[in-house]
Amino acid sequence: MGQKQKNSNKKSTNRKIQKKTHNSVGTIAQLGMFIAVAMVFSYIESFIRIDIAVPGIKLGLANIVTIVVLCKLGLADAVLVSVLRIFLSSLLFGNFTVMIYSLAGAAVSMLFMWISVKIGFFSTTGTSILGGVGHNVGQLIVAYLVIKNQNILIYAPVLLVSGTITGVLIGLAAVFVMRAVGGQIGKF
Repeated sequence: MGQKQKNSNKKSTNRKIQKKTHNSVGTIAQLGMFIAVAMVFSYIESFIRIDIAVPGIKLGLANIVTIVVLCKLGLADAVLVSVLRIFLSSLLFGNFTVMIYSLAGAAVSMLFMWISVKIGFFSTTGTSILGGVGHNVGQLIVAYLVIKNQNILIYAPVLLVSGTITGVLIGLAAVFVMRAVGGQIGKF
């Protein structure tokens, strides 16, 4: 192989490395932005009280970000954004107990939403509904394990309905966000 060919191959390799590094930096910046926006939503939500039959019902505003990331960037990025947001928000606005319940809810929610996205049967709003219901199921499971009393399951119907209602609202907001930013997500 001639010297020109070797230099050409080196330049090509260097361009690929630079592009990959640029994409990595862009991805990190974008994920940081998503985490920050999700934390702002969590902070705003800490001022909104919904006292309906069951303590702790929330809108789940930060899940707008989770759904957008899941649909546009994939499962690994959505899990990262969700876990870091929960950890940081619990440190700033909550406590260890809140973090445990939130992580459990997020795990079941993410599983339900990921399956929904993989199957491709549900719309974004349908995926959000599954996420809202899954979040409440995950928190109910933790509550049952902590309290060790099956009477806690009496809250299930209210939590399933509230998860469905908030899932619709969050799903519609996520659709709006994805339409508004469209192809800009993940393009670095």
